[in-house]
Amino acid sequence: MATTEETAALLANVGVFEALGPDDLARVAEVAVPRHLEAGQVVFREGDKSDTCYIVQAGHCRAIREHGDGRAITLAQFGPGDIFGELAMFDDETRSATIETMESVDLVALLAADMRRLMREHTDIAVKLVVSLGRRLREANERISRQSFQTVQSRVATVVAQLASSALDDGEPQGDVVVTATQAEIAQLAGSSRESASRFLAVLERADVITQGRGRITVHDLGALQRYVY
Repeated sequence: MATTEETAALLANVGVFEALGPDDLARVAEVAVPRHLEAGQVVFREGDKSDTCYIVQAGHCRAIREHGDGRAITLAQFGPGDIFGELAMFDDETRSATIETMESVDLVALLAADMRRLMREHTDIAVKLVVSLGRRLREANERISRQSFQTVQSRVATVVAQLASSALDDGEPQGDVVVTATQAEIAQLAGSSRESASRFLAVLERADVITQGRGRITVHDLGALQRYVY
């Protein structure tokens, strides 16, 4: 179990909390609750009450949306240092997606009630969090705008490059980088059909940029992959 100091250090590297000083980070860390989940477990479901936000300490989760016909679309993946469900700190709206673990995961949970109490008692925390969330919203809007002008190939390359970069941040050795994702998941993240994503991944494989395996992709040349992003 992480100490308060270790939790504060984790929070300091999370975008939403990066504007907080050491004292405020310590206050947030004191109300943090450790959670451990095994692979394939659900953190929360679409439509659940929004009462907690989570920071990934170890492992990976994914956000999915489910259709009435049983299909599921992967919206995003979260690794160490990523936060999800952060709007729970400000409102009680229901969850907009389901979050499930992709492997054994350690999380830090922040209850909305605790965070709102902290923001009432220390208004500077509230101001800094709102500013940070506003910046994240602008960045998301810019990313969506860029993607709307990208080709399918560029979007697929962007997704694979981002997943590879995330794996490197998680401690993967330099050189070949293994990305754990299926063709269908990459297509969903890129907003393309599986067939289109599959064709472009085959192009990358013939160019020796990647090698495909069952449920994983090995990136041999991240620099070459990023040159397909425009």
